[in-house]
Amino acid sequence: MKRWYTGTALLLAVTVTAAACGAGGRPEGEEKGSTVGITDTTVKIGGHFPLTGVAAPGYSEIPSGHKAYYDYVNANGGVNGRKIEFVVKDDAYNPTNTSQVTNELVLNDEIFAMVGGLGTPTHSAVVDYLNDAKVPDLFVSSGSLQWGDWPKEKPFTFGWQPDYEIEGKIIGEWVAKNMPDAKVGLFLQDDDFGRDGEKGARRYLDKQIVAVAKYTPGNTDVAPQMAQLQAADVDLVLGFNVPSYTALSQLVSLRLNFKPTWFYSNVGSDPALVGSLLARFSEGAVTDGASMLNGVMSTEYLPGVDAPEDPWTKLWQKVWDEHGADGELTNYRVYGMAQAYTFVQALQAAGPDPTREGVVEAIEKSGKDFEGPGLAPFRYTGDSHLGISGMSVVEIQDGVGKDLTPVLVTDLGDAPIKEDDSAAGDAPPSNGIPNVKPAE
Repeated sequence: MKRWYTGTALLLAVTVTAAACGAGGRPEGEEKGSTVGITDTTVKIGGHFPLTGVAAPGYSEIPSGHKAYYDYVNANGGVNGRKIEFVVKDDAYNPTNTSQVTNELVLNDEIFAMVGGLGTPTHSAVVDYLNDAKVPDLFVSSGSLQWGDWPKEKPFTFGWQPDYEIEGKIIGEWVAKNMPDAKVGLFLQDDDFGRDGEKGARRYLDKQIVAVAKYTPGNTDVAPQMAQLQAADVDLVLGFNVPSYTALSQLVSLRLNFKPTWFYSNVGSDPALVGSLLARFSEGAVTDGASMLNGVMSTEYLPGVDAPEDPWTKLWQKVWDEHGADGELTNYRVYGMAQAYTFVQALQAAGPDPTREGVVEAIEKSGKDFEGPGLAPFRYTGDSHLGISGMSVVEIQDGVGKDLTPVLVTDLGDAPIKEDDSAAGDAPPSNGIPNVKPAE
């Protein structure tokens, strides 16, 4: 894990000084806790995302989803009379850049909270700094366990999406039940993403796994990894990887005439994005990249653009039509809007006079009851800052995920996997804005 110690003492000294008045000029002591980033009319939050670079395809659209939903809320009066300002910084999926832009967000922009900071290797570089500075670090865009499994060590950080261990467990159980004779190979990003996914999958597949191939983010030559899996006579590949490496693994396997069954984590399986990447990386040799994912298995925990009649998708389309930027509604923009919806609930739960400490306490007290488009409930308590608790297994056909299972939920370790659709029937309020009472 990368830690950010460079200049920490100076940074903390400056942060404490800034907190003494708060961004809105209120003396410390008028409110219980830090009101940096809060004024009578605004709340300023920030996020780091790869707006450029290798991870920009897809992920760069997430903050536009956030902004569209915040603009929708602002147009309807904001939260307790405050409009939400969202400051986005580009880190190009480079941890060194993440440290720099996080410094800017905390010290120059004086954000109230970091919301949705994206990436396991990138956010790992700043998570300790944010907690040392007591900046709420909410709803990290990554399923690493480190965002929520140790709240005493990182009390200001919360995950949001299902963590990679429970996804690995759900995938592993399904494969063990439905493909018990498969020779399984793992294709893993060489960080917590891959390690946590492998940990979960091995609970059910340890005897079936015959090969493990890892890639380093940024190294786009995956021919050695695919050759390794082919040499092990693998007939099912489980991939815990980002979308660009789904495309790369498909193209290299096509060249090697390696034809296993594929099962990708939901992180790397968006059909529209992977299809466009396949066309781009193949320099036009692949003209219908999305069709190459027909028969690929994955998981889903949010209704997306392939479910246009879902009430949440209808809400997101309305929000995008009214407040979105250029381009169409995509699954990545849906993801951003869903995170933003959760943040609005957290801010409401913090009450009319929110503080940094207060919003953390509010999520711990009320977060497990937050609603939204997620198919499974949240797990937020004082003992767990982990997010959505489950998902369904799907098979991709013509760009649409066809359910192979009902919604399955679980937790870490030997917690059982069970069916639970208690959250899947939630519909958005008629005005599209949550109404959460202050936590008590």
